[in-house]
Amino acid sequence: MLKINSASRFFAGLAEMEMDNRIRPLLSRYADFDFQIDTAEWKISFSRQITIGNGEGARTEIVDNIKISRGEENIFIWCFFLAIVQLRLDDDGTGPYNWVKYIYIDDPISSLDEHNAIVVGNHLVQLYREAPNPVNTVVSTHHNLFFNVLHYEFKNHFNRQSSQYVLSQDRGTGGYVMRFQKGDTPSFHHVAALAELHRVSQGDTIHTYHFNMLRVVLEKTALFHGYGHFSACIKIDQDDADGILHQRFVDLLSHGKYALFEPNEMGIETKDYFREILRKFLERYPFNPALFPSEAEEQPTP
Repeated sequence: MLKINSASRFFAGLAEMEMDNRIRPLLSRYADFDFQIDTAEWKISFSRQITIGNGEGARTEIVDNIKISRGEENIFIWCFFLAIVQLRLDDDGTGPYNWVKYIYIDDPISSLDEHNAIVVGNHLVQLYREAPNPVNTVVSTHHNLFFNVLHYEFKNHFNRQSSQYVLSQDRGTGGYVMRFQKGDTPSFHHVAALAELHRVSQGDTIHTYHFNMLRVVLEKTALFHGYGHFSACIKIDQDDADGILHQRFVDLLSHGKYALFEPNEMGIETKDYFREILRKFLERYPFNPALFPSEAEEQPTP
């Protein structure tokens, strides 16, 4: 069972609001179990309907007080929270949650699979799109897929009237900075890493660990295209001498004894090879060119 904090203002008027009838339509989108809210004992128990027997002799039976999984528990808590959010979004100023001025949602999809991450994101946007009395809301997440679903759903339904920020560490000060993200964000890890590698290649400070980052991108691309080894993304054919040489560079410099831990700067010739491998890769695989501006394009206009 789940215990309810009876002293919390969050659950004031739980019985009067018929919260169970508000939660069930939300929960049915994600799960096949049911629940009972006991406001006398301040607890929530769970049940599931099962089928016993086969054919004409089959019958259904309710099994009470079942143990649900951690993922199912998270789904139920999320639906409970959504039901309260829905009450606030429908509130004309006289409801039980009119004291709520802001809503903060922090990573609701922990322990969920990718399918439910998409469903939760889509459902959340739908809830706000239909709200008669919307409330200022902040959503934070470290889940790339969930972020992308929210980003594109909000952009499509609210005509870009939503803001996306990325929290990152400032290497200079060691503190954290919240940066406003314009346009489409390369939030998938391999695309963001590739954009960072391109930015580094435009300058003169390139470290050996950048070969580790490049190898990861090459391996992900090879897997996506059905190849067994990242060299397929470097060599044009088996007799490609430059391709074989470039593969050796990636192999050796991404497996150096301390390459991953010590930020050693590459030598001049090694930097040239790094830039050449990256340039040919970007020419061969058409990632969005807007993510990889040339050095001239990055200079501010006087």
